[in-house]
Amino acid sequence: MPHPQIKFGTDGWRGVIADDYTFANVRTAAEAVAAYVHAKENPAKGLCIAYDTRFGSKAFARACAEVIAATGIPVALAPVITPTPALSYAVRERGAAGGIMITSSHNPAQWNGVKYKAWYGGSGKPSIIAEIESYLGQPVPKPAQQAPIEEVDFLPPYLSAIENFADLDLIAKSGMKFCIDSMYGAGGTILSTILDRIGVANLTIRSNPDPLFPGINPEPIEPHIRALGEAVVANGCQAGLCTDGDADRIGATDEDGNFVDPHKIYSILLSWVLRRKGWPGAVTRAFNTTKMLDRICKKYGRELIEHGIGFKYVCDLMLEREIVMGGEESGGIGFQRHLPERDGLLNALLLANVMAEEGKTMGQLVADLQAEYGEHQYGRIDLHISDEIKNGAIARAKALKTGDAVFAGMPILRQENLDGVKFYLDNPEAKTKPNAAETWLLLRASGTEPLMRIYTESCSKEAVAMLLESARKFALSA
Repeated sequence: MPHPQIKFGTDGWRGVIADDYTFANVRTAAEAVAAYVHAKENPAKGLCIAYDTRFGSKAFARACAEVIAATGIPVALAPVITPTPALSYAVRERGAAGGIMITSSHNPAQWNGVKYKAWYGGSGKPSIIAEIESYLGQPVPKPAQQAPIEEVDFLPPYLSAIENFADLDLIAKSGMKFCIDSMYGAGGTILSTILDRIGVANLTIRSNPDPLFPGINPEPIEPHIRALGEAVVANGCQAGLCTDGDADRIGATDEDGNFVDPHKIYSILLSWVLRRKGWPGAVTRAFNTTKMLDRICKKYGRELIEHGIGFKYVCDLMLEREIVMGGEESGGIGFQRHLPERDGLLNALLLANVMAEEGKTMGQLVADLQAEYGEHQYGRIDLHISDEIKNGAIARAKALKTGDAVFAGMPILRQENLDGVKFYLDNPEAKTKPNAAETWLLLRASGTEPLMRIYTESCSKEAVAMLLESARKFALSA
């Protein structure tokens, strides 16, 4: 039955602490997970539970553990702050029935959440999440004897896995210097500890856990990443590497302090994997992600699969067929040979790996991509607007026809509706540039909050700025 305050989105349930995110509701969510595991999984395999640096996360994790154990499912509970990918890795490596992560990832400080990870070590499929939701508010039979709760540190096996996945010897010889930014989140000092151990120069900012995330949302994009860019320049680093609140997403800056968006990061990693590693498999990307990936795949003869927005789609594909890499606009990038899951810490190590192998700074890697595949510039704005205005704007957008000149005076070439409303536009500037990026604009309404996101990609920063402003005015002109 639907629960008035608990709605599971693409990756679980998020809410505002002390408003709808209360101990009572967290226990209700945990009980629904327990009911699902009893109905569809082997409860004897147990659940793994971990938590991030948010306010109350440790206590919420303990509350979940007590509810789950009371239904007869054994629990392995993290005793320390743990990144989401480490929890996902533990679920798979321990053969658990599933896992619960207490986090709301990159959301502002007043939010927290309950993410469900399935037995394969990735986000629960939409069918699993829908099933968990269907058990909300239903009582779960409790045996006379409750199951044990055991404290288990999930970090050592996970760290061993990511250290073996990247080439630490190569990074150690690189002579590079890195600045690491954990945004007060679960990444903590993990990366700096690895780099210290192999003798690589580095410094950290915002590595202390702080549930207030002072001055930022723990999301590795502008403007929250600016302090990293400043620290990189001040300390003469070759790159800045950043993870979000629960360390499953990656962000970066180049040696001049410029933000390197997740699209460039994905492109750098994909180009390196196909050129240097030759790992087999198709490539996936979300509907709102750079078309540079399509050009890289074409060069190396790889199939590219476009899908809806959210890492769950990447995960689904990785469970069905051979996928070398999959990713999304927000810095969530995953490798099937590691986990069907985003991993910001692994991707940070791999960026250092690429720089070491190519002998180039982050800025040089980005410049090489732009030179080879054409200049691709990207932008996104978030409009916090009422559902009425949001839904009205989407309806008006869908009614636009090919040939209508709407956004920044650019005629519409075609419209796609895989996830939101996407327009490919006839940008006159593209005709003046070699190998220019396709110009597209996407309007997408959030399914869970009064929010509309507008994304665009074009062949110059100026075009991106004009398109975002034009789309903003369109959305608000109701």
